[in-house]
Amino acid sequence: MQPMTTDALDRLAAVIESRLPARGGDPDKSYVARLLHKGPDAFLKKIGEEATEVVMAAKDADHGGDPQKIVNEVADLWFHCMVALAHYGTSPRAVIAELERREGTSGIEEKSLRKAQAREASND
Repeated sequence: MQPMTTDALDRLAAVIESRLPARGGDPDKSYVARLLHKGPDAFLKKIGEEATEVVMAAKDADHGGDPQKIVNEVADLWFHCMVALAHYGTSPRAVIAELERREGTSGIEEKSLRKAQAREASND
């Protein structure tokens, strides 16, 4: 297996960012620009749809379906999440940095820490 590279994510993020309305993205010529032009409701709806399609593909794979469909649907989900990241002024690199920060931390511990931080914030 090849080591993970962020090159493809960086290239895709740059294309998505170039489609931002502030950068002149043309909704008549670009799907991404159209989503961004419509606003968060449009791309957030797509994220929900794609997440559901990932679940459905995984369920199908449990019953003999093609696991490649999971990969295809996750790619669609990641893509639409990247549109959201660009809209909100962040990038896949920030997500990777967060995953690296969590590396070696138990998921149970991480969840417990987030709950404690949320309780602390609500008490302030």
